[in-house]
Amino acid sequence: MQAHIPGSPDMVESVLQKIERTRQARKHKFYLRDERITLSHGSGGKATHNLIEGVFAPAFSNPMLDIMDDSAIFTVTGEQPRLAFTTDTYVVSPLFFPGGDIGKLAVHGTVNDLAMAGARPLYLSAGFILEEGFPISELRRIVDSMANAAREAGIAIVTGDTKVVQRGKADGLFINTAGVGHIQATWNMGQNFLRAGDKILLNGPVGDHGIAIMMAREALDIETDVESDTAPLHSLTEALLSAVGEGVHCLKDPTRGGVATSLNEMAMSSEVSIGLEEHAIPVHAGVRGACEILGLDPLTIANEGKLLAVVAPEQAEHALDVLHAHPLGREAALIGTVQAEPPGMVFLHTDIGGLRVLDMLVGDPLPRIC
Repeated sequence: MQAHIPGSPDMVESVLQKIERTRQARKHKFYLRDERITLSHGSGGKATHNLIEGVFAPAFSNPMLDIMDDSAIFTVTGEQPRLAFTTDTYVVSPLFFPGGDIGKLAVHGTVNDLAMAGARPLYLSAGFILEEGFPISELRRIVDSMANAAREAGIAIVTGDTKVVQRGKADGLFINTAGVGHIQATWNMGQNFLRAGDKILLNGPVGDHGIAIMMAREALDIETDVESDTAPLHSLTEALLSAVGEGVHCLKDPTRGGVATSLNEMAMSSEVSIGLEEHAIPVHAGVRGACEILGLDPLTIANEGKLLAVVAPEQAEHALDVLHAHPLGREAALIGTVQAEPPGMVFLHTDIGGLRVLDMLVGDPLPRIC
């Protein structure tokens, strides 16, 4: 199997140079000063980034992994079509929450990682880590939900594994999934391919999933009807890719760490900056209110049914129309622009006329959200 980066020689060379600079930096820069794992290392934010760069990336470095997108893209002995392969593990607490459960979340999350690679999801695996004493009735409910989610997404769960650990060792149930899909896009696409002038599109309001989980887990005395936005996004990405084609430069779902972390990852990978307009970013009133009470930023809260699309400026309005025509994109908005300088930075033009740096999530205000 081999990594495959299609496109013009100049573009491919540029991406390869960025990847090589990152690989060289890993050899010389000390990223991880922590001596023990903390909850922040699972937040998807800066601590997670440092853990990956300081431990996993140097050890496992190879051309497919070094691109650092959510899915590996490869061909088998050079044959077409290209394939996307991804994996994820779900430890959400509670297991059932407004709008979903761990089973539905596991299917949607893996489907969406494949969709962000421009792939049509085909097959999933499912591994279950069960704690001694976990109720069979709850397991059956989760498995049925997972099966329904897979059927609705048009994919099959074709292999799996089950392990049981002692009471108190797994908090009920953990699920690991992996997925394989066919890449539909034939052009360069990914977080290494942003260009100055590109527009940033978001398919709907942010923060619903993280706030719904927090409300269910903490039983806070805050009146809100917020539900998780968990949903399979592959039909939305297929519509966008079919209509806009090579005008789509990157797709990314802002899960752990939220929109802020995802955009910072893009900016660093492509060595560009991104400017956002706060007034253009949709946030449901319930999420905004909860964040104000709790001192949280909606842009760092996890989502499970949202995507960021980076598109060529001349295609932005058409792409927005395509999103609006889909049930999962009716509240889509154009929220920002890619800029050449300064590389690796994200800025937010605030509603009061200010400008602030929008960094990755620091710490872990909402642990165990996926």
